[in-house]
Amino acid sequence: MFRIARSRAGISYSRIGAECDIKPERVGTLAKGQGRITTFDKVVEIADALRIPGHMVGLAPRPWESGESPAHTYDPQIGSTSVRRRTVLQAATTTGLAAALPALTRPPGTKRVSIQYVEQLRHRTARLRRLDEILGGGDTYRVYLGEYQFTKALLRDSVFTPESRRRTWSLLAEQAQQAGWAAFDGGRQTQAESLYEESQHAAREADDTDLLGNALAFLAYQAPDRNLAVEIAASGCSTITPSTPSSVRALLHERMAWACAVADQPHQVERALDAARSALDDRQEGEPERDWASWVDATELDIMTGRCWTELRRPLRAVPVLTRALAQYDDHHARDKALYLSWLAASYLAAGEVEEAAAVTGRALNLSVGVASVRPRQRLAPVLKELGQHRELSAVQDVLEKAV
Repeated sequence: MFRIARSRAGISYSRIGAECDIKPERVGTLAKGQGRITTFDKVVEIADALRIPGHMVGLAPRPWESGESPAHTYDPQIGSTSVRRRTVLQAATTTGLAAALPALTRPPGTKRVSIQYVEQLRHRTARLRRLDEILGGGDTYRVYLGEYQFTKALLRDSVFTPESRRRTWSLLAEQAQQAGWAAFDGGRQTQAESLYEESQHAAREADDTDLLGNALAFLAYQAPDRNLAVEIAASGCSTITPSTPSSVRALLHERMAWACAVADQPHQVERALDAARSALDDRQEGEPERDWASWVDATELDIMTGRCWTELRRPLRAVPVLTRALAQYDDHHARDKALYLSWLAASYLAAGEVEEAAAVTGRALNLSVGVASVRPRQRLAPVLKELGQHRELSAVQDVLEKAV
């Protein structure tokens, strides 16, 4: 069933795993015919998640076969990641996540947009952003794009006060960035760039310098020209004002650090990382926060630090900081952890530690199975190519076979 769901319905292993509460790599293994599901409770859970009629798997008819409501419903206030993942995704039945989720909590449309209405939409955007913690852009793109399109239609068709219009433009900028990120993560580069450009325009309309800086940082992140990327990232940093929240300042500086690392500018990298660290050190208790930057913390900065030093081929700097940061990451964050492990593997290779690089690459491959993101495999491709030069080692042979 897992194999059919993926090949015939285009449902990723990460989504199947989330609905059935099975790790994506385990779903991939089962789909290949390796291993078995042996517990009654798990058979029931899978049957309900995939809407398999009871008689097909030796069960009595399931409650949903007679039109009864499913046992799990979406509660946006649920705090646990694993419980939230199950409840959100089980609410989307055979119609699919992208079609079902936006209808769950969005306030009805209105012709006269108040400040309170815009804030309702902003809170919803913040809740939906949490999907990115556990799903890839291939699963979330249409969800985020639908939110962006809804808000864009509001701006076109509704009546506003000056302040509610400004806030709606700010919301549109935020949603365009989230949809652009999902597009980028899912391999839709052209759509991502277009959405980031739209976000830049919306942020200017809202006079929201924080979101303007982030739009520029996103554009720098995927700019093909390295020197241009540094210029764009510097423009993003130039939007920082005394009122810019610490997490936003740190985010813009670390994106600057990455652009400089790719452009092989180590001194500028160190300067940008120091600025990001100072921003986090200056954070005041109770300081106003932007939800879209709230994930930036000391661990995230360690990850970026390790990525930059890996890019600059400084493994003695990169390995300790990446190892420390990755110890804080749960495997539920499969896409991000697979990505970050790829940089750790690259640093081990640069240091000549081939067996360690192979072990880390194997972990990254396991995590990336079924993740609806093109980036883990893209990042692992050059690592695997370099490992191929050491295929005489049994540890490397195992990883290369796993990668096929």
